Amino acid sequence: MILITMKRMAVAGALMLTIALVFASGAGRAWAQDSGSSSSGSSPSVSSTKVAEKDAPKPTEAYRLDFSINELEDGKKINSRQYSMNLTKNQPQEIKIGTRIPIENVNRQGETQYMDVGTNITGRLQVHNDQLELFVNAEMTNFAIPEQATGHESHPVIRQLKIGGSTLAVLGTPMVIGSADDPNSRRQFQVEVTMTKLR
Repeated sequence: MILITMKRMAVAGALMLTIALVFASGAGRAWAQDSGSSSSGSSPSVSSTKVAEKDAPKPTEAYRLDFSINELEDGKKINSRQYSMNLTKNQPQEIKIGTRIPIENVNRQGETQYMDVGTNITGRLQVHNDQLELFVNAEMTNFAIPEQATGHESHPVIRQLKIGGSTLAVLGTPMVIGSADDPNSRRQFQVEVTMTKLR
């Protein structure tokens, strides 16, 4: 009787030892897998991916500005001139076209100085409060008396018009930056710009 009881106890002990070894082995494999996946670095966490995306440089965006300098009389367009420029943010660009006219220096007789007559347009884009702002300045000068354009007049009369302004950029829609009335006629001048994204 005692021998049977001891055999039963030995079998039960061996069974319990086997069960304990099985559980210990499974837990060890699970721990090894967890520690391997967290320390191997082969699978980056979501937070590290977001940080990498945030720190990555953003591609440069380029735009084209199409300008129209319109001349109107009694609300009807009678003349329009077109200009274009490409630019990126925070990089101002300029269009300048015209003629340098020699004129006599009124302060020093016999000396000649030069005056630029024509059209000058500058454009600039910048981001403010997550919005794209457009800044434009247009300056137009010409001879008030057309006959003086030959350059032989020592004291020509120059007519000058400056229009500048800023607005929130709207793609594909013509925007009037500014307008001005000619004090000597019933005409009005407008600076209009249409903005297109290139990339």
